[in-house]
Amino acid sequence: MTAPARLIAVESVSKRYVTSSGPVEALHDVSLTVSEGEFCTLIGPSGCGKSTLLGMLGGLVYPESGRILVDARPVTGPDPGRAATVFQDPGLFPWRTVLENVEFGLELAGSAAARRRSIATALLGPLGLKGFAEKYPRELSGGMKQRVAIGRALAIDAKILLMDEPFGALDEQTRVLMGEWLLDIWRRTRKTVIFVTHSLHEALFLSTRIAVMTARPGRIKSVLELPMDYPRSMESPELVALRAKLWGEIREESLRAMQ
Repeated sequence: MTAPARLIAVESVSKRYVTSSGPVEALHDVSLTVSEGEFCTLIGPSGCGKSTLLGMLGGLVYPESGRILVDARPVTGPDPGRAATVFQDPGLFPWRTVLENVEFGLELAGSAAARRRSIATALLGPLGLKGFAEKYPRELSGGMKQRVAIGRALAIDAKILLMDEPFGALDEQTRVLMGEWLLDIWRRTRKTVIFVTHSLHEALFLSTRIAVMTARPGRIKSVLELPMDYPRSMESPELVALRAKLWGEIREESLRAMQ
């Protein structure tokens, strides 16, 4: 079987922020590759630079040194055709319906009204939102709002889906169900997903690969391969052992961050 083509290359990236109390180094010499169609999760202690790295992949944050390549071309700014980002806050427009919110990225891209309506309508079924096209955000649950936000990202058909703790604000039951739903969407579309989370369960349940980051300044501490088939039983001996290994690495870095 031919190995998937490398899509993303993060090469020796570092980033500092200037604050009122002096410079803060968020990332230091980070290198990582991601193949096409992977579901790669970034996990690590709070403040380790996960969101900064995700912002760089989306062209929203610029590295101080090093570079990021997508399809062997440097990332120099945002490009909706290359990467779409989903944040923890769905960021829906309260005056737009579900269908109009899903259409929004296509509207910005200048797509014809008939085309964007057709694409958005076709997504409502897989999003689990059939029958909610004319509802407004205030009429939706938290999980439904996040599905609308993911639909907006899927509608523009970017190669890469960047997800920054998209289920972090949801209750535990909804979060598990949203994880199952996202896995189904990913298996259908085979988008390349870079997913940020603090949840070990989410990371192990969803990912093909997990990159563990150190305490600030963030570096890649280890990369964990997960070759197991889906769906996964979180009680299997293999995943229980991997969870213990992952927690050991996260705990070590979290304690270091507190010193």
